[in-house]
Amino acid sequence: MTIKITNVNPDDLLDIFKIEEAGFVPEQAATKEAIAERIEHITDTFFVARNDDNKVIGFINGPVVNQRYLTDDLFIKTTVNPANGGFQSILSLAVSAKYQHQGISGQLLKAMEENALSNKRQAVTLTCLRELIGFYERHGYKNEGMALSEHGGAEWFNMVKVI
Repeated sequence: MTIKITNVNPDDLLDIFKIEEAGFVPEQAATKEAIAERIEHITDTFFVARNDDNKVIGFINGPVVNQRYLTDDLFIKTTVNPANGGFQSILSLAVSAKYQHQGISGQLLKAMEENALSNKRQAVTLTCLRELIGFYERHGYKNEGMALSEHGGAEWFNMVKVI
């Protein structure tokens, strides 16, 4: 199977929403409206993984922000990215269950990181649950401690990769 990473397009919304719903508990999953707003405003930092049939099997997205760590308001409202500078955030990274453990998440992270580097971002930043810290550390992210986030009522950790 060949995986192709592309920028999102509006027709991908339903496939992305299904993967988001399956990948996150309801309190943490983005709404269909939030995903649609991200597709509209941050197409340049919203990537999808497609299989041989051109079906969306995973995605990664996040706006460019001015601070090192994510804030909960980012999960609600999305604005257009600046052309360069800032920090590349990651709000969602998810892969369809059928395609997990095949390196697709790593390919999506790499696409986001390469985009961030080419647009002179200072670092890539995200929050993750405790059980995912090791995954991100294996991809070069550093755990910078517990996040202030209360998103979805969970305990989050700040993960940052300087690029």
